[in-house]
Amino acid sequence: MANLSSLYQSGDWKGEKHVPVINVPKTAKKGEVIEVNVNIGEEIAHPNTFEHHISWIKVYFQPEGAKFPVEIGNYNFAAHGEQELFTEPSVSLKFKAEKSGTILATSYCNIHGLWENNQEIVIED
Repeated sequence: MANLSSLYQSGDWKGEKHVPVINVPKTAKKGEVIEVNVNIGEEIAHPNTFEHHISWIKVYFQPEGAKFPVEIGNYNFAAHGEQELFTEPSVSLKFKAEKSGTILATSYCNIHGLWENNQEIVIED
């Protein structure tokens, strides 16, 4: 039996359409509102059909020295062709942090499974 962590795939988002792309500043001030944008298929478009789509994206922040990350966003995409509506796998969120750390994003493609990516951010005083 596989561990869940062994099922996550990653890669260079410029060449792989399933990897969550995290757009966030490299640095921010302590206590400042930080805007994070996560999308799937920024460089190479991911299909968005009933047969092949992204079901969800989750976003976490793990402060330096913390044992576990904190979930800061959980987004489900429900429209995959109903009434000719298609939800795009793209999210924006804002948060404040007191410490530097890592933003982690995970996603699920109904055909190609689980994907992950991460981006460090430095919090300055």
